[in-house]
Amino acid sequence: FYSSSCPRAESIVKSTVQSHVKSDSTLAAGLLRMHFHDCFVQGCDGSVLISGANTEKTAFANLGLRGFEVVDDAKTQLEAACPGVVSCADILALAARDSVVLSGGLSYQVPTGRRDGRISQASDVSNLPAPFDSVDVQKQKFTAKGLNTQDLVTLLGAHTIGTTACQFFSNRLYNFTANGPDSSIDPSFLPTLQSLCPQNGDGSTRVALDTGSQKLFDLSYYNNLRKGRGILQSDQALWSDDSTQKVVQRYLGLIRGLLGLKFNVEFGNAMVKMGNIG
Repeated sequence: FYSSSCPRAESIVKSTVQSHVKSDSTLAAGLLRMHFHDCFVQGCDGSVLISGANTEKTAFANLGLRGFEVVDDAKTQLEAACPGVVSCADILALAARDSVVLSGGLSYQVPTGRRDGRISQASDVSNLPAPFDSVDVQKQKFTAKGLNTQDLVTLLGAHTIGTTACQFFSNRLYNFTANGPDSSIDPSFLPTLQSLCPQNGDGSTRVALDTGSQKLFDLSYYNNLRKGRGILQSDQALWSDDSTQKVVQRYLGLIRGLLGLKFNVEFGNAMVKMGNIG
């Protein structure tokens, strides 16, 4: 889209993301997450970037978003190179792709030409997928955006990088049911999680979403689900539902033959599909 109006657009975004992620590798997951949170609310229109009272930024689900300074930095450089041409929505979509690549994932073409939205309301953020959602609720939220079950499982695979906070899953570790902790957690893994998130401890403590491989874009996230080592309730639920478990098994190569899927290829496809929500 910018091949004639701003030919260096993609390379400027890429080098900006590269330099920021080099100094703080956790920004890769931050940028990827911000793009999701943008697309799921009013489409991928950059409205999550708008500052001010009662904007999307101020909603509870968005308080932990990180990477705004990377988008701002890229925008400043792009304005110097081609004033008024490249939208912030496109910068964010490109930055998410670059973050995947910098973490070891496959590159994919990002269709550009998004226009920046001017409306940003905290009240619109309630339909974002949440860490306590069942598979059925997650499916409803994704279907509403034109995304199917495979897209759901694939896009949650973004949790192969990044961290979450104890407050979003520590309920699983103690009095989840009358019998104690969430029985879907691998019993040998439970003490590890309990030591990371002690009962009544600091809810803001960060914990890797993909144990043992939080900086690499790989299949480890799905392997952990198979072992009962998913961190969020919404992640582990993918293994207990037949329809979503099938997709996980296909990525892990547990279903042989023509049904095998390549996660790194499908992730790019699902990102393009999500990137078209308008």
